[in-house]
Amino acid sequence: MNQNEYLESKKIDPAKFKSAEPDQYAEFQMIFDQVHPNSFTQQKLFLINNLRRSYKLETQVEEKKPTKTPAMRPKMKPLKPKTS
Repeated sequence: MNQNEYLESKKIDPAKFKSAEPDQYAEFQMIFDQVHPNSFTQQKLFLINNLRRSYKLETQVEEKKPTKTPAMRPKMKPLKPKTS
């Protein structure tokens, strides 16, 4: 996984981020190349949240398919006690 794929997975537009803040982008690139993505997330979580708000990745909105309502269970008639 490279840094652009990582940023897209975090819903950050890498092109906007790189053009607006090239120094911070380069710093993130250097750290990202040295550590695991999960470790990078733990280290930069608060910064990632701010970046997500500033450089939101535009995605296609998928249409939601209507879901079927579950079928109703048949009602059981109460059992009559046997009389002998």
